Amino acid sequence: MKILNKSAALLLSMALSVAALSSCGGRNDSSGGTDSKGSANSSAVEESETDEPKDYIGDFNDLDQDAVTLQMGMGWNLGNQLEASSGGTPNETAWGNPTVTQEMLDMVKENGFSTVRIPVSYLNKIGEGPDYTIDSEWLDRVQEVVDYVVSNDMFAVVNMHGDGYYTVAGGWLLCAEEDQTEIKDKYGKVWTQIAERFKDYDEHLIFESMNEEFNNDYGQPDPVAYENINAYNQIFVDSVRGTGSNNAKRWLLMPGWNTNIMYTVGDYGFKIPEDKLCEADGNRLMISVHYYDPYNFTLDENATSHKSQWGQYSEKRRNDNWGQEDHVDEQMKQLNEKFVSKGYPVVVGEMGVIDWSSSFEDNNEFRRYWLEYIINAERENKIIPIYWDNGWNGDKGFGIFNRKTLEVSQPELIEAMMRAINAEESYEIAAPKGYEK
Repeated sequence: MKILNKSAALLLSMALSVAALSSCGGRNDSSGGTDSKGSANSSAVEESETDEPKDYIGDFNDLDQDAVTLQMGMGWNLGNQLEASSGGTPNETAWGNPTVTQEMLDMVKENGFSTVRIPVSYLNKIGEGPDYTIDSEWLDRVQEVVDYVVSNDMFAVVNMHGDGYYTVAGGWLLCAEEDQTEIKDKYGKVWTQIAERFKDYDEHLIFESMNEEFNNDYGQPDPVAYENINAYNQIFVDSVRGTGSNNAKRWLLMPGWNTNIMYTVGDYGFKIPEDKLCEADGNRLMISVHYYDPYNFTLDENATSHKSQWGQYSEKRRNDNWGQEDHVDEQMKQLNEKFVSKGYPVVVGEMGVIDWSSSFEDNNEFRRYWLEYIINAERENKIIPIYWDNGWNGDKGFGIFNRKTLEVSQPELIEAMMRAINAEESYEIAAPKGYEK
């Protein structure tokens, strides 16, 4: 999700709790396909006489639920980059961010993050049927950015992002369309190509089936459209597993209806895919959810309705009447009971609060409190948090890093995240400064 540069529909979607899930049973032209470690037909992973072997190709450590949850730690979104597009054409600088570099990802790691979620749009980079071939240069660039992450011993979560939006030019993964045959065929063939490219990467690569997939109606889920989402997730699992190699045991991540927690946890139609081709010892499917509650605090850009404070220390006239600490506790508890306790890790793939500190001096302290409280609750429930950063610093942005200058722009927020994720036990979150009473 994104503010300013992503469709306005996404802003409204976060008025609801959001969640998503998945589980597994029993421009540069720098890179090309990957069939095996050091294979002759690889570009990005090809080893010349002078190249050092890439240690994230080939060997695979099969991490169980507890290990992958611990090692993924605190995550960060490379938002508004590889999912950015203009007129249906993906372009990583189309929404105002600079070209992604290794140095950018080095900065992220140096500040304590262990996971980077890389939203990706394909759109008109996909050719015509029946093959639906992905433009090789675009897939090369995706692979290059993934390499920036995994070469740093960080986890990379790669999804299919803008392709599922009714509000994005060129969107085609549309769950409410009547004729689904072509959509499903295309979806399977595209994921097969992506999975084939990365099949020999080690456990630091995680695939996510899609993003905020729904019928663009913010009411309750449509049962027929929900069945199509379930079908997409099944196609995704089968397509990735079918490429073999390390993909046969890789963790896979997928959402329910619009990544909405209530519509994923509750009895609204979500189904965990079967994973008959999984070769790992146990489940290797994850649940993907987003968290932006309450909307008027986290996402609302309207000065007349925005709430600049949150939680028990806030002033009643400046907070919302729902989505407070008890709501956080209940949402995370439900996710733990429904999925985590049954062997399905939950990833909160997006979470964050827009910056209103230019209008309200104390806003950043309440943003800090919200983030720290939620990440603490997530850690207690063995849920993996990934902060949404759209690269926009300042008024109504989510940025915590300046990607152009490679500087930290929100050190207090980063410190709060790391304090919460690294705590060894539950602790009382400090009140926003000046509001201790």
